[in-house]
Amino acid sequence: MVSPEQVKNTLEAQLADAVVQVEDLTGTRDHYQVIVVSSAFEGQSLVKQHQLVYGALKDALSSEAIHALTMKTYTPKTWAAAHGAA
Repeated sequence: MVSPEQVKNTLEAQLADAVVQVEDLTGTRDHYQVIVVSSAFEGQSLVKQHQLVYGALKDALSSEAIHALTMKTYTPKTWAAAHGAA
């Protein structure tokens, strides 16, 4: 199992200036939802953005420490637009 803090720290370490929110969906520490905002996603398709997240968490995913992962990814600009910031 992987703690929410470990998921957050891994993503922040692997993705440029990432701001990460992690939610344990089941309380079992193996089903997570993440929201990641990073400038590393600039110019990348949604598929590529998700591949970057999967790549950052590859060890936990391949060892099945994380069984299920859902995600939402944003650039700082798309995050601001989606959440009403200027």
